[in-house]
Amino acid sequence: MKPNLLQQKPQRYGSRLTHARYRSVLGAIGLLLAGLGASAQQTWPVNGVADPKEDCYAFTHATIVKDAQTTLNNATLVIRDGKITAVGASVAIPKDAVVIDCKGKFIYPSFVDIYSDYGMPAVQRRSFSGFGGGGGPQFLSNTKGAYGWNQAIKSEVNAVQLFTVDDTKAKSLREQGFGAVLTHQNDGIARGTGALVSLAAERENKTVLLPKASAHYSFDKGSSTQDYPSSLMGVIALLRQQYLDAQWYKSGPTKEGLNLSLQAWNDNQSLVQIFDAGDKWNALRADKIGDEFGVQYVIKAGGNEYQRIPEIAATKAAYILSLNFPQATDVEDPNDARFVALSDMKHWELAPTAAGAFEKANIPFCLSAADLKDAKSFLANLRKAIEYGLSEQKALEALTKTPATLIKAYDKVGSLDAGKIANFLVTSGPVFAENTIIHQNWVQGNKYALKEDGWKDLRGSYVISFNNVNYPVEIKGTPASLSLSNKDSIAGKIEVDGQLVKMVVNNSKDGKQQLRLSGVIGSDNTWSGSGSNEAGVYSNWTATFSKPFVAKADTAKKKTAPELGKVYYPFVGYGYETLPKQEDILIRNATVWTNEKEGKLEGADVLVRNGKIAQIGKGLSAGNARVVDGTGKHLTPGILDEHSHIAISRGVNEGTQSVTSEVRIADVVNPDDVNIYRQLSGGVTSSHLLHGSANTIGGQSQLIKLRWGANAEQLKFQNWDGFIKFALGENVKQSNWGAAQRVRFPQTRMGVEQVLADAFTRARDYEKAGANKRRDLELDALVEILNKKRFITCHSYVQSEINMLLKTGDRFGFKVNTFTHILEGYKVADKMKAHGAGASTFADWWAYKMEVVDAIPQNAAIMQRVGLTVAINSDDAEMARRLNQEAAKSVKYGAVNEEDALKMVTLNPAQLLHVADRIGSIKTGKDADLVLWSDHPLSIYAKAEKTMVDGIIYFDREKDLELRSRIAAERNRLIGKMLGDKKKGLPTQKATPSREEIYHCEDLHAGHQHHILHDAEQGTNNQ
Repeated sequence: MKPNLLQQKPQRYGSRLTHARYRSVLGAIGLLLAGLGASAQQTWPVNGVADPKEDCYAFTHATIVKDAQTTLNNATLVIRDGKITAVGASVAIPKDAVVIDCKGKFIYPSFVDIYSDYGMPAVQRRSFSGFGGGGGPQFLSNTKGAYGWNQAIKSEVNAVQLFTVDDTKAKSLREQGFGAVLTHQNDGIARGTGALVSLAAERENKTVLLPKASAHYSFDKGSSTQDYPSSLMGVIALLRQQYLDAQWYKSGPTKEGLNLSLQAWNDNQSLVQIFDAGDKWNALRADKIGDEFGVQYVIKAGGNEYQRIPEIAATKAAYILSLNFPQATDVEDPNDARFVALSDMKHWELAPTAAGAFEKANIPFCLSAADLKDAKSFLANLRKAIEYGLSEQKALEALTKTPATLIKAYDKVGSLDAGKIANFLVTSGPVFAENTIIHQNWVQGNKYALKEDGWKDLRGSYVISFNNVNYPVEIKGTPASLSLSNKDSIAGKIEVDGQLVKMVVNNSKDGKQQLRLSGVIGSDNTWSGSGSNEAGVYSNWTATFSKPFVAKADTAKKKTAPELGKVYYPFVGYGYETLPKQEDILIRNATVWTNEKEGKLEGADVLVRNGKIAQIGKGLSAGNARVVDGTGKHLTPGILDEHSHIAISRGVNEGTQSVTSEVRIADVVNPDDVNIYRQLSGGVTSSHLLHGSANTIGGQSQLIKLRWGANAEQLKFQNWDGFIKFALGENVKQSNWGAAQRVRFPQTRMGVEQVLADAFTRARDYEKAGANKRRDLELDALVEILNKKRFITCHSYVQSEINMLLKTGDRFGFKVNTFTHILEGYKVADKMKAHGAGASTFADWWAYKMEVVDAIPQNAAIMQRVGLTVAINSDDAEMARRLNQEAAKSVKYGAVNEEDALKMVTLNPAQLLHVADRIGSIKTGKDADLVLWSDHPLSIYAKAEKTMVDGIIYFDREKDLELRSRIAAERNRLIGKMLGDKKKGLPTQKATPSREEIYHCEDLHAGHQHHILHDAEQGTNNQ
C-alpha cells in the first residue's frame, strides 16, 4: 500500500529539508486540512458520493432595499453557503459565483412573522363553556410527570421539540414573502417556548434558527379538560398565582418537591415574553399583569385595538398585528340585516385602519399572517392596510427589522447585511405595489421560484419574418401577463413559459388570416422557431426587436383613503364621538329629594361645580354655569344598584372550586357593555359588580360609576372598601347542577359550614406563618376579611343558613356586612341587627325555586322597621333600569314612606357599600351623581331626562333621540357599503345575530346567557 504523504520520511524532500522545517510544513498542512475538514464534517451519513461544494451567487444590477431606511440602486448582493457575504453598489463578484442579472428587479429582505404555529401538531381546543371533560369535575391535571397542578400551565413545552417541517404550509407563506417564522404550540395559558425557524424545505435541524426565542401566554385554556379556571377572572388569578409560586419555588426547596412546570416558567423568564391577548381590553389586562410582576409583554393584538389607541399607547408595549380583516356581511335580506349590530358593521369598515392608527400613535408593532383562513390573502390585506393609512416604509419595517429585533434575532434576519442568513425576495417592482410580482423567495440561500414569468420584460415592438413576409406586432400588458396585437391593433395571443413561446398573430378581424407560431426566446432578444399560416404553409420564423415598450401616462386617479365612519367611545351605536366633559350646571326650580334631614325641597336649585354639589337653595346665582330648567321635574341622587352583574367579561362565576376568593371582578370589567348606557337611562349612576353564587366563597367584587365611554380603570369607584361575595344554599351545594356534579365538596348545607370553618382556619394559620411563606392569593383575601379590610356580601335565602353564617362570623371574629337576596330576612331581622349586618333584597321575587317559597313582598319593609339598613337590588340587567319602580313596591306592599323607599335604591346601598360620604344624597360637597326625572321618581310614568355622574351628563333624553337618528343613518350607510362589496363579487359572510353577555348570580359558564342585539342596538326603549 502506498503510504500517506504525511507519513513519508523527511529525506523524500531532499537533504535541505530539516526536521524542524518538516515539522513546520507538516503542521501547516495539518491545520489547513483540519480547517477544511471541520467545515465539511457532519454527523449525518451520506448515501452516495459526498458533494461538499459551496453555492455562491451574485445578484447584479438590482435595486436592493437593505432595510426600510436604506435603498441601493444598481447594486449587487453576494451570497455563499446560505449567508450574505457582501452587498453594495461596488461589490467584487467572486470568480466561482453564479451571476444572476437582476436589472429592473428589486431585492428585499424576506418577511419575518413572530406569531405562528407553523410545523406544530394540531391541538384540540375547547371553549370556556362547560366544566371538565364532560364526565364530571376534574380538579387536578391529567398531565403525567412531575409537573404543576394545573393542566393549562404548559411552561415545560418547547416548540423546537415538537417542530416538523411542513413544506405545503411553508410554500403558502413563502408565496406571501415570508422567510422565517417564530412558531409555538398555540395551546394553554402558559404555552412554553417558541422557536425561530426558516421556511426552507430542509431537515428540521437545518431550519431551526433559534431553538428557544420566546415564551408564550394567553387567556385561553386551550385543550385543558380541567375545570379550573372556567372564567376569564379565574385565568387572570391563575396567572398571578403562577408568578408568585414561581418566585417562591426559586427561593429554595419546597415540601411539594420537584415541579418541572415552575422550573420551566422561571427558566423562560429570560426570553422575550409574548402574550396573545386577542382583544383591546385583554391587551390592557395582560399589560396590567405584566406591570405587577415587572414583565413587559409583546402583545398579540386582536384587531380592535384601534378603538382605544390612547390606552394601548400607554402600555408601552410592542404589538403583533394580524391582517385578518372581517368580511362584509351579506345583508341583502333586511330581516338578516337588522340582527347585525352596528358595532360589528363599523368594525368591518375600520379594521383595516388599525396598523395606520398604530403608526400614527408611534406604537411599535409588527405584522403577522396569524388568524388568516388562507395565507394567500396576506398581501392583498396588507395593500388594503396601506390604502387605509399605513405607510409602505412602516409596513416593510413591521415585516422585517421590528419582528427580528423584538425576538433578538436581528443578527440573523430582518435586513440584507453581510453575515446574515440569505433570506430575500426578488420582485418585479416595489414589493407592496398592486402589480408587483414576487419572482423568487430565497430562504437560507435556497431558491424558491414563485412566479418567474415576466422575469425578463419582453414588451415592445417586433417584426416577425415568416416565409419572406414581415409582420409588425406589438407586445404589451404587464411583464407577467403579456398581450399581442398586429399593426392594425387586431388582438392575437401569446404564451411564454421560461424561454419557450407560442403566438397566434391575427391578420384579419375575422381570424381567417393568422400565423400560429412556436419557438424559443434567445438571450440576445431574438426569437426563432417554426409555424404555419392559414394556408397550411409551414416555415421557420424569426422575430426581431425594433422598439421598446412605452407605457401610456397613468391618467387613472390614484387611490385615495376611503371615507370612513368615526370611532365611538365605547364602540357601540350609543357611543360618543368625543367624550362628554364635566361642566358647571345649575338645575333650577326642581323638586329636590335630598335624602338628608332637609327632606324634599320644592322649587329648589342645585348648583354643580367641578363634579361636586356646590350649593342647594333657592334663587341661586348661575354665574357661568349652564342652566337646566327643572320646573315641574324631580331631582334625586343617582341610583346605586347594590347587586349587579353587568359589564363583566367572560364569566360571572368561577364555580369550579368551593373557595375562589383569589378571583376579582376588577380584572374583567367590560366598558363596552351597552347595559351601562341603558341603566343610565333608568337613573342608575353606580353599580356593585358581584361574582356569582356558584361557590361558598366566591370572588372579589367591584363598585363602578357608570361613566359611559370611559375605560375599565376609569369606571372603577376609587378608594372604596373592598368587598367579596359569599353564597349559601342550593347553588353552593349544587342541588340544581345536574347528576354529573356530585363530586365537589360541599354537597349539603352542613358541608357549607365546614367549608367556611376550614377556609378561615387556614387563613388564621396562614397569617401566623409570618413573612417567609408562600404567598397565597386565596388566603390573602380571607385574611383581609379577618382584619376588617374586606367586607362580605352574602347570597342567602333560608333562615337556618343565615343563622349559621352569623354564628360562624362570631366564631372567627368577622362580620357579614350585607345579606343579599335575604328573602327570609323578615324571620331573622333581629339577629341580623344584633350582628351588625344589612340587607339588600328583591322587592317581590318569589317562587322561582324551592328555597324561596317563603318569600313575601313585605320583607324589605319588615327588616327596615326592625332597624336594618335595607336596599333594593336588581341582580338583573333589565330590572336595574327600573329600580325606582322596584323601590316604589315597598310603598305599596309595606307602607314605607316615599322618601325612605327612595333611599332603598340611593342612600341605603351607599351606606351598605361604605360610600355614603360621597354619594346617595344631595348634600353640599358630595359627588354630583344626580338624576332629573320628568315626574315623581317612584311613578311608573317617570323618565330619567338627564343622568349625571361627577357633574358630567352621560345620559340626556334629547341627545338619545339624536343618537338613534345617527345610528339609523350609519347603519344604512354601512349596509349600502356591504351590498356594494357583494355586487363587486367580493367575499361575504353569512349574517348571524350579534350577541351580548347577560349574567345572573347562577350562571355557571362564561357566555352562559346571551341577548341578541338588534334594531340599532336597542339602548333605551324602557319606560
